[in-house]
Amino acid sequence: MDSRTEPAEAEPEPAAATRRPSPHSTAARPPLVRELLLVVGLFVVYKVGRQVADGHTAEAFRNANRVWDWERTLHLPGEGSIQGALLHSDTLVHLANAYYATVHFPATVAFLVWMYLRRPVHYVWARRILAAVTAAALALHLTFPLAPPRLLAAAGLVDTGQVYGPTVYGAHPATDEMANQFAAMPSLHFGWALMVAIGLIAATRPPVSHHHPNRDASRRPFRSRLRWLWLLHPLLTLLVIVGTANHYWLDAIVATALLGIALAVIRLPRGAGAAEARGPVAADETYDEADGAAGNSGGAGGAGEKESAPELVGARR
Repeated sequence: MDSRTEPAEAEPEPAAATRRPSPHSTAARPPLVRELLLVVGLFVVYKVGRQVADGHTAEAFRNANRVWDWERTLHLPGEGSIQGALLHSDTLVHLANAYYATVHFPATVAFLVWMYLRRPVHYVWARRILAAVTAAALALHLTFPLAPPRLLAAAGLVDTGQVYGPTVYGAHPATDEMANQFAAMPSLHFGWALMVAIGLIAATRPPVSHHHPNRDASRRPFRSRLRWLWLLHPLLTLLVIVGTANHYWLDAIVATALLGIALAVIRLPRGAGAAEARGPVAADETYDEADGAAGNSGGAGGAGEKESAPELVGARR
């Protein structure tokens, strides 16, 4: 008895033909024009909403006294301790004012642009969270107008923007047509800065190499530690908003709580960070796994089966 074996002719895998576009491809990104219109529209709605919330001067100062008393009850550190450190140097307080006036919005825009270009999956996730936090903040501005500590006599703090400059606010809050100065809680300066840091930490997570696990494990700790330096942005923002007397500690605490809720509700797709960092092929797999389609192959046996044994042809006894 003799037989000869020939491998069955390989069939093309349907999965390769139907693989979804990677996050680095144009098809994986939301349309640019639509995103620009959406982001600009959200910003306009927020600015109009803040102006609608303006004008409640008496209520804003009543709420400011309440917040000041709540902070003392909670034994939070006085905002004056941070401002006192800034006031030791005219240059330092001027830099703090400039940071408050110029970094907040451009940093967030730069973050979204980078995410859109380099991490589209993370971009959609981050944009949704920022929109949710901003909408919640607008609701609080409408229902809880709050004068900042720089305007509260009981706080005894210096309005560093007016004294040292630069400032984004008018000298008379009740007649300021450029901004609503009675929208201190929550602090979107801090909320957005914290989301920028969290988003960049998630988007720059080092990938795990399945081919060289030992080499990857040796490099990962150093790269992972560097990612956490992004937290310096919200930390510096916190010191600036408190030191310039534009916000209370509680403004930042409430912003953190709102962001935490948004992060718990709006989840990043599982494995998106490592997949995007590894490249298009890995990202394609992540997309498939997210939809329950990972591992589909062209064989009749389905996803989990091994390749069939070579077909016996011409066998004879």
